[in-house]
Amino acid sequence: MQHAYFITGTDTEIGKTTIACGLLHAARLIGLSTAAAKPVASGCERHIEGLRNADALALLDECTLPLAYEQVNPFAFEPAIAPHLAAREVGVALSAEALVGPVRQVLDQRADFTLVEGAGGWRVPLAGEESLSDLAIMLGMPVILVVGVRLGCINHAVLSAEAILRDGLPLAGWVANIIDPATSRLEENLATLAERLPAPCIGRVPLLAAPTPFAVASHLDLGILDLPD
Repeated sequence: MQHAYFITGTDTEIGKTTIACGLLHAARLIGLSTAAAKPVASGCERHIEGLRNADALALLDECTLPLAYEQVNPFAFEPAIAPHLAAREVGVALSAEALVGPVRQVLDQRADFTLVEGAGGWRVPLAGEESLSDLAIMLGMPVILVVGVRLGCINHAVLSAEAILRDGLPLAGWVANIIDPATSRLEENLATLAERLPAPCIGRVPLLAAPTPFAVASHLDLGILDLPD
């Protein structure tokens, strides 16, 4: 049975890739084949092979299927700015339709567990009036929401969940990534998230000194997603 999810966050810089890599690693630990895509990424560095994004490379490292970098990250941009602005600067029309084909090629690999990671939050702009959420809608993918737990996260999380459901996609689960352990009333905030979000919590990941995929995976419960053993 194949399981594929679109993974988004409540904001940028909240550890979405760290959680995605942990989820992929957790799937590997129970013997599942894995694949991933980060269809658009800005903030890439120039290498002899071309532009490379650190997040996309991290995802690629957790893929058990033999994917090329260009399959994982078909649209790579150098400036560390919003993807639609980076694309505009180099004359690329960044549409959801342009992203669908490359992502479907990864999905067609038929891995047991596949993640498609967005950029930033649910409404990150593409060209025109499109958003990256339109890609998930066109693919009809269930969504995993990474909540960066810090002051203000409840509002961001609830609004993101409402938008996902309004767009007609199921919210498969959410992960509490505790990026600010000094958050006042942390346990109460986590309890409120559990009450307000209409999906199960896949895990609570503390601020780790070494957030390796293995370390993150130990705080996640893939059983919530009803994956095969």
